[in-house]
Amino acid sequence: MNTFSESRVPVGGQKKTHARYWIVVMLFIVTSFNYGDRATLSIAGSSMAKEIGLDPVGMGYIFSAFSWAYVIGQIPGGWLLDRFGSKKVYFWSIFIWSLFTLLQGFVDLLSGFGIIAALFFLRFCVGLAEAPSFPGNSRIVAAWFPAQERGTAVAIFNSAQYFATVIFAPIMGWLTASVGWAHVFWFMGALGIILSLIWQRVIHDPHDHPGVNSAELEYMEQGGALINMDVKKVGRKVSAGEKWYQIKQLLSSRMMLGIYLGQYCINAMTYFFITWFPVYLVQARGMSILKAGFVASVPAICGFLGGVLGGVISDYLMRRTGSLNIARKTPIVVGMLLSVSMVVCNYVNTEWMVVFFMATAFFGKGIGALGWAVMADTAPKEISGLSGGLFNMFGNFSGIVTPIAIGYIIATTGSYDGALVYVGIHALVAVISFLVIVKDIRRIELKHLS
Repeated sequence: MNTFSESRVPVGGQKKTHARYWIVVMLFIVTSFNYGDRATLSIAGSSMAKEIGLDPVGMGYIFSAFSWAYVIGQIPGGWLLDRFGSKKVYFWSIFIWSLFTLLQGFVDLLSGFGIIAALFFLRFCVGLAEAPSFPGNSRIVAAWFPAQERGTAVAIFNSAQYFATVIFAPIMGWLTASVGWAHVFWFMGALGIILSLIWQRVIHDPHDHPGVNSAELEYMEQGGALINMDVKKVGRKVSAGEKWYQIKQLLSSRMMLGIYLGQYCINAMTYFFITWFPVYLVQARGMSILKAGFVASVPAICGFLGGVLGGVISDYLMRRTGSLNIARKTPIVVGMLLSVSMVVCNYVNTEWMVVFFMATAFFGKGIGALGWAVMADTAPKEISGLSGGLFNMFGNFSGIVTPIAIGYIIATTGSYDGALVYVGIHALVAVISFLVIVKDIRRIELKHLS
């Protein structure tokens, strides 16, 4: 059994650097803004809905605008990452999504249906621009981190979705209550544009990074890091026909189909949290917008802690057992089972109990959110970006379906009870998917057209 212990020995007595840690810190920061920009509408939504006159179904469609574009952009975004590299594509992604976030603050210059159309269009553009982000994260982690550190690295950037709520939800709630919802979009958009410039300065490929030495590069490569992923190679060009042949191989893999279904179900919880959860606190639990912004941060903190813990547990199991199946599936199954606890909120009335069970659910969701670690473990090295894009496309169909389905459930029943059951069922299906459908987790070796 190889636990990679030999990789810990410095090469030629040289003490290895730790540039990869700063890479994952930057991924964490960027992903925090990524989710902060996604959540702007959920915080400002109640105030905007009153001003614009949107019902729950209409709000569900506005919430879903992001995901329509996000899903459409996954395969093109993955292709761009494989073609032009993570650094360049990600820079333009951050800059453009931040610009469209900022522009949402000006939709009230229009009137009537024009506001709704402009808001849908701008949210659509944000989704399209963000499409390369998580495939980009996965590519960068695959390039920079050996297998025994990959779960923690992925958990760190993935847990940024909760950290974003912890940091930005109270700020956005305060801005909405104090100076108006438009300032939420101006604040997040402007900071994102600044962040894109910082990204351009500090992100490099492993071989080009000024802070990495040969000992760290060798340690990474021995552990399975794809350090040459974006090194330009001279060779045959891959035709469009072969690209589709590669995609067909992914779609014919039982393992990958199980992973796609699992990610779809896990994302149902993510999208409930970043779309309807603050609205649930206001409408179903009678909280003010300002209070909802702060209360939403409590489950988010638990989700963040669970996310980091899930990665640490996964990498510990990887070192102890050498088995990707045990290391990745154990936290996923335990975490998803904990997430079902959100359904208990239908049977309690006190605020602290609602917060407790939501916090438990999102702690579990954080522990189980290892889909991107599994993707980094399984993606073919030739099409890491494209494979991540396909994975994220299936996962984020949930971002289209979940907000709309919950909108219809609320409109039909006049209650959020069915919405929580809907999300809880998805957690159970994720467990079944990883235990029954996925089977062995391994990197796919592609065949080429003859």
